[in-house]
Amino acid sequence: MTERPSHGLLLRLAGPLQSWGTHSKYSRRDTARFPTRSGIVGMLAAGLGRVRQASVDDLTELSMTVRVDRPGVVLSDFHTVGGGLPADETVITVDGKHRPERKSTLTSKRQYLADAAFTLALTSDDEALLHACAAALRDPYWPLFLGRRSCPPEGPILLGCVEDPLRHLVQMPLAAKRPRNGPQPIEFYGDRPLGALPVNSDAPDKGDGDHHSGEVTDEPVSFAPLARQYRPRPLYRRAVHLPDAAYEGFGTGYLEKLRNYIDTHFATPERNPR
Repeated sequence: MTERPSHGLLLRLAGPLQSWGTHSKYSRRDTARFPTRSGIVGMLAAGLGRVRQASVDDLTELSMTVRVDRPGVVLSDFHTVGGGLPADETVITVDGKHRPERKSTLTSKRQYLADAAFTLALTSDDEALLHACAAALRDPYWPLFLGRRSCPPEGPILLGCVEDPLRHLVQMPLAAKRPRNGPQPIEFYGDRPLGALPVNSDAPDKGDGDHHSGEVTDEPVSFAPLARQYRPRPLYRRAVHLPDAAYEGFGTGYLEKLRNYIDTHFATPERNPR
């Protein structure tokens, strides 16, 4: 079994809408069913105040494990921009000119995740980097959003900076109701093998998590506006059954359980999200 990381950040990503693009170009903007590495690295870079041309090599060294509390549903939006404007106010083209009035309206199809909720662990041996990222999430330089600027989070993103983050990722309350049709496996996604997840369950897992299930091209190389680059990385998946007691539903009941867990298990001064 892979050794568990000893230090990490725990994040909560929830809001009315989220969008984590993996093949978003031109007029079609998709979303993955879980947060992407490029989206999370971009969020950290925004919190740290880095310009788009700045290096993110240190941030890409962070390992990411996602727990899907609620998968949400995919919504599609037909989006228009730039129509009905005079010639000197139409959308600017790549060569710096205005689009002609008869071609001023740009259309696109955009996907979102509605009512999704994720708990996420970022792990690293670099404790200084983790603390810098924690400070940036608590007091970001630029606003944070869930994949797109139109998708603000519903509350504080940072839950805490902790030891043994994967244990907490498994044990923390789930932002979901208990399934009506009996136990359902909870999905975990990672960029490294997931055999180290400390799961105690009599029900069998779907996969051991130690063999990647494919690749996803969401590892950022550069966020420079005219030179964005991404590279593929392996995707590990594990679906496990968590106990019924983990399901804490929605609203204030869930938030109270989450607060109690943080107060009980997380060390000061970073235990309480603002």
